[in-house]
Amino acid sequence: MNVSLTPELEKFVKDKVKGGMYASASEVVREGLRWLEVRDKTQAEKLADLREAIAEADRDFEEGRYVELDDEGLREFFEDIKRRGRERLAQRREKGEA
Repeated sequence: MNVSLTPELEKFVKDKVKGGMYASASEVVREGLRWLEVRDKTQAEKLADLREAIAEADRDFEEGRYVELDDEGLREFFEDIKRRGRERLAQRREKGEA
């Protein structure tokens, strides 16, 4: 198999080999393909989870398990989401994760 690379990617591969972490350009390409495979699997899993969540929400709606919100209820709902998000962000910052 022959692969054509842009000059930028060719330089990137050569720099990786020069850096000593890889013995050859083939090793760099194989590592990149492994990462691509992991990313694709992760995206597929996330998509499957999202589809299941949507199906669950559809079932809940069909079975009457939902709450209708007026304008004030909707505002409170979104304010609660923002508040919880800010709390989670603050916790992550305290732990040095953000």
